[in-house]
Amino acid sequence: MNRRTFAHYLLTCFVVALAASCDTSKEGKVLAAYQNGVVVTAHPEASTVGLQILKAGGNAVDAAVAIQFALAVVYPNAGNIGGGGFLVYRGADGNVASLDFREAAPAAATRDMYLDETGNPITELSLRGQLASGVPGVVDGMVKAHARYGKLDWPQLLQPAIRLAQQGFPITEMQAKELNGRKESFQKYNPKGTAFVREEEWMAGDTLVQTELAHTLSLVSSEGRAGFYEGEIADYIVEEMASGNGIISYDDLKNYGAKWREPVVATYRGHRVVSMPPPSSGGIALISMLKAVEAYPLYRWGFQKDSTMRVMIEAERRVYADRATHLGDPDYYEVPQTMLMDSAYNAERMRNFSFGHASFSSDIHAGSLPKIEHEETTHFSVVDKEGNAVSITTTINGSYGSYVVVAGGGFLLNNEMDDFSVKPGAPNMYGLIGGTANAIEPGKRMLSSMTPTILEKDGRLFMVVGTPGGSTIMTSVFQTILNVVDFDMNIQEAVAAPRFHHQWLPDEVALENDAVSKAVRHSLSTTGYKLVDRTGIGRVDAILMLPDGRLQGGADPRGDDVAMGY
Repeated sequence: MNRRTFAHYLLTCFVVALAASCDTSKEGKVLAAYQNGVVVTAHPEASTVGLQILKAGGNAVDAAVAIQFALAVVYPNAGNIGGGGFLVYRGADGNVASLDFREAAPAAATRDMYLDETGNPITELSLRGQLASGVPGVVDGMVKAHARYGKLDWPQLLQPAIRLAQQGFPITEMQAKELNGRKESFQKYNPKGTAFVREEEWMAGDTLVQTELAHTLSLVSSEGRAGFYEGEIADYIVEEMASGNGIISYDDLKNYGAKWREPVVATYRGHRVVSMPPPSSGGIALISMLKAVEAYPLYRWGFQKDSTMRVMIEAERRVYADRATHLGDPDYYEVPQTMLMDSAYNAERMRNFSFGHASFSSDIHAGSLPKIEHEETTHFSVVDKEGNAVSITTTINGSYGSYVVVAGGGFLLNNEMDDFSVKPGAPNMYGLIGGTANAIEPGKRMLSSMTPTILEKDGRLFMVVGTPGGSTIMTSVFQTILNVVDFDMNIQEAVAAPRFHHQWLPDEVALENDAVSKAVRHSLSTTGYKLVDRTGIGRVDAILMLPDGRLQGGADPRGDDVAMGY
């Protein structure tokens, strides 16, 4: 753990000394352990909001709803009301559910809408501007989650976000750099101006005020779903579409609906894993990777040792090959999810793996089955005092989405249409290859990598985990779970540990700068693995329940993430 993270947790323990106890691991790392609830989010203001809601008597879903709207204000590059996401829920009674509020293709969308006359992708069209946006799902998703599980009144959950937008909040150093670096793009796609642009450079500590967004949130507070998908805000969205080349219509907004789906569930080394089903590929891919490595004694080999790395890389390679062919929106494509998560199937996929040399992705294809996100997303985890748990990942795809801020509404629109297979076999912005299962169709939901996940052990809540990171989401969650289950790390060590990533194509292993020892790197590179260094992979936020029932939060030091509890 770096000095910044260590100092943060020392301070956290001091601040909450009257309400929590602090555990010290054998390495001297200090973690706060809480009795009554924990929230972990990507921004300190959002974590504060979530904790306030828990203390006010709200449950985990109440806190999650309040956090989501707060993130739309204080974390605009990924927190949003102009995008979509996925929620996995586990009640204190053990019942589980998942909510799909992923964006959808507008009714006017066509399969080849981003191709030129020669059939090649026009990259800019699916990434920037109004045409890049799918129909937003966040507001409808939060309304449905609250209606089923919430305790507190709806307006109470919106009030903190409205206050933050009206009065402003101090931006972090990281946010100042982001806003300054994207000034020209904001100006290009928002000729009428936006709160994110000012004449002088942004500095850490400057106050960001968003009055138009405050007005939008006030309408959602007073009118619920109708405050966003109908009336004034719907007018603003449709007018924004008309100002460019967008195609979202009044009917698209009115007809959008978040969907409750059955979570995907499996076991790994005595732990029950509950994750998100399609149209997220995350849950199936995560379980497939866990099943692929379960036969190997990773816990004996150790963290990022030679044999461990080889097994994990080859599992990731094969699962991403399957993802490219077999996964899509289940309302439009029959996903063979049972087979993809089957232990025997994944063992067979690993049968041609050799410890002596790398596989080649050109030789690895999707398994034969019978027919039956710059990476900006955000994740947060919540557990309340009753033991209810929520894992939510939301996104507008690229950092700041399409760069289009809805005039009058003050919120960013997503560029999620790029998550479809714009052309089967062509990579998206993350290099992910897609097939016909994820081709564009009106009303269809684009395939996602988001992997909100909850683990149980012996019938009790064990872990809540998820991350942003585009194509690296699934491998980041996979490695974090192994860090706890196989490598006996505490939750902060698990989320902070250096990571690596392989996604089939391109055929390379991406390594964080401090990941993997020189000796193991040498061994891998001399046996056929192409290693590529890169900056941080993912920003995992997780919660672990200790055997005595206390809760510990792990906040990823790669960002401004903060864990809070009481």
